[in-house]
Amino acid sequence: MKLAILSCSPNCYSTQRLKEAALSRGHQAKVLNTLRFSIDLKQGEPDLYFRSKLLSDYDAVIPRIGSSISFYGTAVVRQFEQMDVFTTNSSAGITNARDKLRCLQILSRHHIGIPETAFVREKRDVLPAIERVGGVPIIIKLLEGTQGVGVILAESVKTAEAIIETLQSTRQNVLVQKFVSESRGRDIRAFVVGDRVVAAMRRVAQGQEFRSNVHRGGRTELVELDDAYCETAVRCAQIMGLRVAGVDMLEGSDGPQVMEVNSSPGLEGIESCTQLDIAGAIIDYVSAQVDFAEIDVRQRLTVSRGYGVTEIHVPEGSEFCGKTIDQSGLPEQDINVLTLYRGASVIPNPRLKRTLEPGDRLLCFGKLEAMRAMIPDKTRRKRRPKVKQLATEISGSHPANPQDRDLT
Repeated sequence: MKLAILSCSPNCYSTQRLKEAALSRGHQAKVLNTLRFSIDLKQGEPDLYFRSKLLSDYDAVIPRIGSSISFYGTAVVRQFEQMDVFTTNSSAGITNARDKLRCLQILSRHHIGIPETAFVREKRDVLPAIERVGGVPIIIKLLEGTQGVGVILAESVKTAEAIIETLQSTRQNVLVQKFVSESRGRDIRAFVVGDRVVAAMRRVAQGQEFRSNVHRGGRTELVELDDAYCETAVRCAQIMGLRVAGVDMLEGSDGPQVMEVNSSPGLEGIESCTQLDIAGAIIDYVSAQVDFAEIDVRQRLTVSRGYGVTEIHVPEGSEFCGKTIDQSGLPEQDINVLTLYRGASVIPNPRLKRTLEPGDRLLCFGKLEAMRAMIPDKTRRKRRPKVKQLATEISGSHPANPQDRDLT
């Protein structure tokens, strides 16, 4: 395998470890400065030049794109994708992960646990936002900060207002986020490669510092994650379009709370803590994927005129409930069910005789016009109903609040 490692810091620990791991396994590996590429575009022949010379063929790319070169770096990765070169992280995934707001927006849609967060622009909206996320103390974050830079703990409302006003005056975009008190000064970094967590560590802040980043002097300790944390980390990486990712989670009282997903996670801290060959795990994964690389199914399928990919939800009371896929009429309308999602289960290429149940989600490919026509007019523009938590009942007693009773 001929491997390219995209990095502007060829001598940094992570870059060197990846190169060493590749060479020790008999692969060719070169570190290429991301900013030395030129992108050429012409009909049917996307090309890349490196130091003004046509780039030779590579089997795979591991992008290490720093935040300061996100735009150009993701453009280079995108070009490799158009040239059908396997990349560990997609250009869209890197872009999504780099912006903390965009990252949390995507994860919240998929019911991933996250700290309550608000994004505001007007000064008059600051106080209501602080109240909505649970009041002070709160965390204030810059959208594109790294290694703990741009993360501030505000203990009072006046302090929070002053910090936000100051940052906004310098045209900085900031998030207001709930402070998860039970996890103060501690977080989990789960390192995801492919569809599994290959290593995890707990980072603990020292002294009065509330940020647990290793670059802030945080102490690391080996941790064995339970299934809930592992599943959350892997799902986050997959949702974001990342095959290699560092997922940072707080240990909330009600389970993992994802803070952010890192598309270029450092190796030094976690390898030192766990004594595991994580760089080797990445190279082994890339090697296994090169000859059978994943493709962007949606991108490939939507190029057919009039056809596309969408998700059909089967709500309670739907006429589909109790019917098989065959009886639903989907095949007759030239709509193919690619995957059935039922709870936490993923059923690829479901049988036509499989019975549909309330809550099922069908990933379908077919005529867009036919799929759009399946949505009733009155529900097309309705916002998704909020999921209400049931009141906890003790010893079979009635709900404490009359409003918590059956609302149907």
